[in-house]
Amino acid sequence: MSQALTDRAALARQRARAARNPALFLQEAAADDVQERLIEVNRAFTSPAVVTPWPDLWAARLPGAKLIPDRETLDLTEGSHDLVIHALSLHWADDPLGQIIQCARALKPDGLFIATFFGGETLATLRAALAEAEAAVTGGASPRVLPMAEVRQAGALLQRAGLALPVADLTPLPVSYPSALALMGDLRAMGEGNALAQRLRRPTRREVFARAAALLQAGADDEGRITARFELITLTAWAPAPDQPQPLRPGSATTRLEDALREARNAAPKDRPDN
Repeated sequence: MSQALTDRAALARQRARAARNPALFLQEAAADDVQERLIEVNRAFTSPAVVTPWPDLWAARLPGAKLIPDRETLDLTEGSHDLVIHALSLHWADDPLGQIIQCARALKPDGLFIATFFGGETLATLRAALAEAEAAVTGGASPRVLPMAEVRQAGALLQRAGLALPVADLTPLPVSYPSALALMGDLRAMGEGNALAQRLRRPTRREVFARAAALLQAGADDEGRITARFELITLTAWAPAPDQPQPLRPGSATTRLEDALREARNAAPKDRPDN
């Protein structure tokens, strides 16, 4: 059996602590983006479900939606929803593909799946600063920030889950902070602190955080502020249905790309010479 990535009990404790005074502006931004995508789809969804650790955030956005905790086994019934949203928690899953498959099975034919999660270069500078600081102070480094998926890798999961018309994209979300301590405070208030199963189980020496903060501050802007880069990956795909557009089989095209480009060039208006 593979080693678990996430200590679920620690993650639950961190989220419970964050819920007392949450800072969910990134979760709000991700939810806003999902709602904009739903408007573009221009379809009325009658049986939505949302996988989320923050149900209050979604209750007003999708009234009547089934709100589901992001546990290893999701409380979803097969073929019962025309929309399933996995909202900004897939990065904590030990088995992201398994989570997507569970969502896919819960969709009705031609139902829509949307997932948002942190990926790419999220917190890359913080990761580097913590690793360098800990190595300098203690002579080693322990896991502190989640490994992040790349958008291409994430998009491939949709096809592996049997979903159709897959799309994956990445949105950068830079956030400015007055200090590294303010950034770390926000991470705690999001419930996004270190809940890795292989994390250090004893208190970290203060020198590590002080050195990491100094490294981050060295890259501050003219006003002394540091920028934390979050990257939001969004996956969208549909449950297969007979009337969906289907891609052509390889080799079945009737027109060569070279011929199509030549026709486009010939049809383009010619620039007139100056008189």
